[in-house]
Amino acid sequence: MSFGVRNLIIPNRQVAREELSRVGSDAAGCRWMTPKAVHRVLKVVDLEPKQANIIKQEMLSKGGEAAVSRGTVDGSVEKTDVLLMGTLKQFHGLTNKLKMQPFGLSRLADEVRQVLENTEGRQPYTLYCRGKELYLGRRTLVMGILNITPDSFSDGGTHFSMENAINGARQMVAEGADIIDLGGESTRPGHVQVNQDEEISRVIPVLERLVREIDVPISVDTYKAGVAKKAMEVGAHIINDQWALRADADMAAVAAEYSAPVVIMHNQQGTEYHDLMGDMVGFLKESMNIADSAGVPRENIIIDPGIGFGKTLEQNLEVMRRLPELDCLGQPILLGTSRKSMIGKALGLPADERVEGTGASVALGITLGADIVRVHDVKEMVRVARMTDAMVRQC
Repeated sequence: MSFGVRNLIIPNRQVAREELSRVGSDAAGCRWMTPKAVHRVLKVVDLEPKQANIIKQEMLSKGGEAAVSRGTVDGSVEKTDVLLMGTLKQFHGLTNKLKMQPFGLSRLADEVRQVLENTEGRQPYTLYCRGKELYLGRRTLVMGILNITPDSFSDGGTHFSMENAINGARQMVAEGADIIDLGGESTRPGHVQVNQDEEISRVIPVLERLVREIDVPISVDTYKAGVAKKAMEVGAHIINDQWALRADADMAAVAAEYSAPVVIMHNQQGTEYHDLMGDMVGFLKESMNIADSAGVPRENIIIDPGIGFGKTLEQNLEVMRRLPELDCLGQPILLGTSRKSMIGKALGLPADERVEGTGASVALGITLGADIVRVHDVKEMVRVARMTDAMVRQC
């Protein structure tokens, strides 16, 4: 006789309530058991032993688990990370107790609560883009890449003339692009840096026509505040900054002044990390704080893991697998994998033969939480996104 035992994936409270209802639990039972059905593992870094010992004691008292460095109990280590493992109910009990503890643990409790809230899933909302609107969370949005450069790694020169650029943008919109991303400087490895005046001379004339001739929002792909400011004056809707508001100290102020949504991308010189995902989360948090300090509303911030920037092939693949770990930040995620070297190296293919690899990375990215995908091959990737959405988002 078989009892039909199987496993369930319970990512959040909503799924937990649905499964409890399916077995016939009443409303009160569902409310009581839902936080017991959702399990979380959180990592807290660089704690002093006295902090870690209190956290471990309190988590164990709630029936959860906490792993710390050997030597934490007797204080023979200066710092330790803590791995917390438990249900939402156990974390709720932990944070209630930590709110009453010294050594900064009350502030830690607030951060744990925020991360737990963020990992419940992002609610759909309307992103206001300076007169245009994008609805995030209902379906995956597709950003079409329009490079006004002679030397981009994949499409250098294709849209370098005015008419080619305008026609390229029109074609992408006709194929289903929700956003056009306009860039005037290549970001490929070994690219020649373009000064601000040259970038403006490439981008602004095209932008002036695009804002009149196409209906979708236009983002300007730049890390220079002067370029972004000029683009905002002309009518661009979004700033896409590959250096996450760090290359130019005035960039955050420009985004705030013009109430423009801003994409902040993880990037660094070199590929050395202490903890790949932890370092990325810390970097993005710091850039979010820069945006906050300048007056950029949190709902105007989109994060990008920066596939292909400051990462080896193995690191890029690891980031793709671990994309849900960025959910702790609570922000929409833009993913740009289109035709990148990660695909070329994995498949041994040149840039113009990477559409299938791009499709695989787009499908996985959407499955793991991406809200926007930035692509060259709009028609094909719109189809990939719609099919993935049908399976993942039930839309």
